Amino acid sequence: MESRLPAGCGVAFCMAIAATAFAQPVSLEPEDLISINVKLETTTWKGRDAIRVTEITDEGEAIAIVRGSRFLDGAIEFEMAGLPAAASGESARGFIGVAFRVHDGDPIRYECFYLRPTNGRADDQLRRNHSTQYVSHPEYPWHRLRREFPGMYESYVDLVPGEWTQVRIVVTGTRAQLFVHGAEQPSLIVNDLKQPTEAGA
Repeated sequence: MESRLPAGCGVAFCMAIAATAFAQPVSLEPEDLISINVKLETTTWKGRDAIRVTEITDEGEAIAIVRGSRFLDGAIEFEMAGLPAAASGESARGFIGVAFRVHDGDPIRYECFYLRPTNGRADDQLRRNHSTQYVSHPEYPWHRLRREFPGMYESYVDLVPGEWTQVRIVVTGTRAQLFVHGAEQPSLIVNDLKQPTEAGA
């Protein structure tokens, strides 16, 4: 069984509203999403219908959860485009991504792959190496993983801020792979997902 319902975690980005559940096309509208610290609105981005997800506070997690979704193992496929918000500082990266296996009773407990679009073509190689990221909230945020396991949960992929980016996440048990731009090989592999192996949003 393949489930491809996306849940977004990020700052200010657009998500293509064409998604699939059980390999069948579905349309997502803002009312199909549960918003936590984000504003949801339909829009058009670079000629495509989308849902714009904008962080509305610096306090707490910013996430939109697909209402009624259940995911354990399988593939999640989506397209997204991200930019730092207009008033962001120089260090803004325009974080965009997808949370999966979101805990039923605690929506800030989840696994997540995300991208830092402004890192993809940076002149600094170390910054480029931080283009993709795996996190497991709340126990394993990015700074803990980077400190305790340098280079293991981050990698490089070519990204352009504001451009539509095709992403596929394949999850089996405690293993997850992140594919970007339709590549045959993953950009990032995690062999030890940190959350219990349980279905979630």
